[in-house]
Amino acid sequence: MSKGKIKIHIRNNHWKKGCLPCDLEGEKNSSVPKDLFETKLNKFPEIKNKVSYLVDWDDDNWISSMKDADILLAWDFPTNDLGKIAPNLKWIHIVSAGVNHLYPFNWIKKDLVLTNSSGIHAKKAGEFGLMSILMLQNHMTKIVTNQRKSDFVTLLSNPIENKKVLVVGTGSLGGSMIKHISSLGANVIGVNRRGRKVEGCLKVVTFDRIDEVLPDADFLYLAVPETNETKGLINKKRLDALKNSCGIVNIGRASVMDYEHLIIKLQKNEISGAILDVFSEEPINRNSKLWDIPNLIITPHVSSDSKGNYIDMVLEKFFKNLKLFINKEDLDNQVDPYLGY
Repeated sequence: MSKGKIKIHIRNNHWKKGCLPCDLEGEKNSSVPKDLFETKLNKFPEIKNKVSYLVDWDDDNWISSMKDADILLAWDFPTNDLGKIAPNLKWIHIVSAGVNHLYPFNWIKKDLVLTNSSGIHAKKAGEFGLMSILMLQNHMTKIVTNQRKSDFVTLLSNPIENKKVLVVGTGSLGGSMIKHISSLGANVIGVNRRGRKVEGCLKVVTFDRIDEVLPDADFLYLAVPETNETKGLINKKRLDALKNSCGIVNIGRASVMDYEHLIIKLQKNEISGAILDVFSEEPINRNSKLWDIPNLIITPHVSSDSKGNYIDMVLEKFFKNLKLFINKEDLDNQVDPYLGY
């Protein structure tokens, strides 16, 4: 490394059972290839000569490279003794929006900035969310269950207009879906931390007022990260408060909902149907009872990742922040360790 250059360590993760990426396709889509990083860097000639970098995998060169690294671009990495291993580290950019896999944040020293890739998932997540709500409205979870049983049953539905969609988490993921579904005439109620107004919502309530709006929901759409505030938010009591005709979608985190009780309600036809994209263990064990639950569609954590250009979008956000970093300006997408997002 040339003296005085800012060093970037890029850590990719090979897929392995029990964590993301959970298969080879996921690894390809979420890894930073050297040629793509170099291509992106070449578009910023004003900063190219100010940085050096190493594209690495897992722990191959972790200790030796991080000892003089200023910036870490990664998804997952060991946080134990990070301050000792990387004494010069000033900024970490996470290639995902979620950062709950790095909890607790007691390893973050005072002058270390953590940023995420929130925002790049919005377009894909919005379309996935629209698809999911329309699938539930058109009884697709029940139709798929009937297909497995070779039952040809007429299940009629109506347009989504005037249906009440309760969206918990109105950030980039939930907000994108809200724009789609509200344009079709659905009545959207948003739930977020501060009760801030959201385009497409008839009204917005705070998390602590969610019990006021649950009983009227035709659909419950969950798009919140895992934080101390959201863990267990949709518990047994709140699931029981939903109408039997309510459909549920979760693209946020599994910890937000009591899946065990959801299973019971699906088995008893006390929930119309559910589409789940996130699970506590991924991939799901082949022996899991989830596979055989009626009126449930399982998607393999694919709601918000665009095929082929995901890392391209991550790097666009990263290099924008890199220019800010070099100019000693505040970075975008900073994660608040206290809030967890």
